[in-house]
Amino acid sequence: MAQLWGGRFTKETDQLVFNFNQSISFDQKFFAQDVRGSRAHVTMLAKQGILSEAERDEILTCLDTIVADVESGKLTFEGGYEDIHSFVEANLIERIGDTGKKLHTGRSRNDQVALDMRLYVRDELDETEALLLNLLKTIHGIMEENKDTYMPGFTHLQKAQPVTLAHHMGAYFEMFKRDRDHLLSLRERMNVCPLGSGALAGTTYPLDRAYSAALLGFDGACANSMDGVSDRDYVLEYLSAAATMMMHLSRLSEEIIIWNSNEYQFIELDDTYSTGSSIMPQKKNPDIAELIRGKSGRVYGAMMSLYTTMKGIPLAYDKDMQEDKEMTFDAIDTTKSCIHLMEGMLKSSVWNKARMEKSAAQGFTNATDAADYLVRKGVPFRDAHGIIGRLVLLCIEKNCAMDDLSLEEWKSECDAFDEDIYEAISMKVCVERRLTEGAPGAMEEELAKNRTYLENAVKSR
Repeated sequence: MAQLWGGRFTKETDQLVFNFNQSISFDQKFFAQDVRGSRAHVTMLAKQGILSEAERDEILTCLDTIVADVESGKLTFEGGYEDIHSFVEANLIERIGDTGKKLHTGRSRNDQVALDMRLYVRDELDETEALLLNLLKTIHGIMEENKDTYMPGFTHLQKAQPVTLAHHMGAYFEMFKRDRDHLLSLRERMNVCPLGSGALAGTTYPLDRAYSAALLGFDGACANSMDGVSDRDYVLEYLSAAATMMMHLSRLSEEIIIWNSNEYQFIELDDTYSTGSSIMPQKKNPDIAELIRGKSGRVYGAMMSLYTTMKGIPLAYDKDMQEDKEMTFDAIDTTKSCIHLMEGMLKSSVWNKARMEKSAAQGFTNATDAADYLVRKGVPFRDAHGIIGRLVLLCIEKNCAMDDLSLEEWKSECDAFDEDIYEAISMKVCVERRLTEGAPGAMEEELAKNRTYLENAVKSR
């Protein structure tokens, strides 16, 4: 068993205990981050005169060969290593002897694993943000192409008022924009370096923590060494952000599932994002959307699991914190794949514009506009509300839309109606008259803001 400790112990660790304690089966995932941290640490040690330049170069060169051997498959993580840190150091020592033993000078596994996890989450956060930006671009493209695609807007899953597909998808643009902004603000908060915190109380070696932090792309070193090794707030924040992303993805998936149904037929999913039935040959199922919806609970579970783990841990580092990894790795992979799949599914789908407009026309979505028409004629709104309600009942009895009523039927409830009622309740007018900021009639302004947001996002990369 390859371990970095043992002088204090007189017996070998029981195999079952070793298996329970080991983490290399999953923390090998941040091998690249561990090597990156070691390179920065040894470079700083040489700068401070703690290692010679020759020792630094020998270690750095050997680290390069270890990475190359892992990438080629010549070297594997098998061999009874406890964690990824012992894997790297054991192979370093095996190859260059005593010089390799100096790598760990002024460093503890506590600040080492804290660094690796922070680097890994930061890298994955950047990838998640890039995926969100692609999704935002795709949603914006749908909005640009569907400014005049009329559809029913819903409350309580009941048809409410006419909107456009652009306006409906604009709500998801805002959701995913908040998700991206949340990640960017988290990145700024988490971008401090724990390296140099030692086990919990720093070290007697004259380390240059600011230099190490700069080498690794951090804004500076963490302010308190005990917090440095025990802080997992940034992981919890990422998981919380991921849970919110998954909630947004799940909501959109639910709508796609509904819109894809035979009863709605608003959207036709591409064959590449659908599956069939083993027994019913006519079926084309929205399985990808359903899986995205289902996987939201998986990410929620990771968030709650880590909150539960962290709530009872005293300062500073405790082994419980090893439980931050597997669930976080899974939640990150799940969230990223769901964002990517949603983007591809939306980009490849076809919208049934005629079906959507017909659905809006059949659901009395223009009833509010009919009431507003009377208000503009001087009828008090509460009276207008009752008048239109009675006309809706008439339409239900006749099995027709409000647009199909004769002028005499309109006037049977109120003399204020005239020929212009038909224009007033058309889908086009109903949408275009809603000009308040954020309403469907103000879509050009909304799209302009989105374009500016996306342009700035691309420039800042």
